[in-house]
Amino acid sequence: MDVVVTPEPGDAWALSDLLGRSMGSIELEPSFGFMIRPAGLAVATMSKMSLGPYVSLDAALLAIETHTRGVCRRTVEDPDN
Repeated sequence: MDVVVTPEPGDAWALSDLLGRSMGSIELEPSFGFMIRPAGLAVATMSKMSLGPYVSLDAALLAIETHTRGVCRRTVEDPDN
């Protein structure tokens, strides 16, 4: 399953499928790390994977790619990561 990753205001990134349906988000929690917050159909898809914390956004995206056997595509290059 391919995932589209879109930066949101603050330290969050929206996750959606290729049809634009929400799959949740990734949020940076200060002093803790990056947490995956599945939503919609992704709740069942990601139920058996670790939701974090991850040390970086890239590490969280890699976990999603590995678990779903898909690709995470960023919509805009994020200069901070």
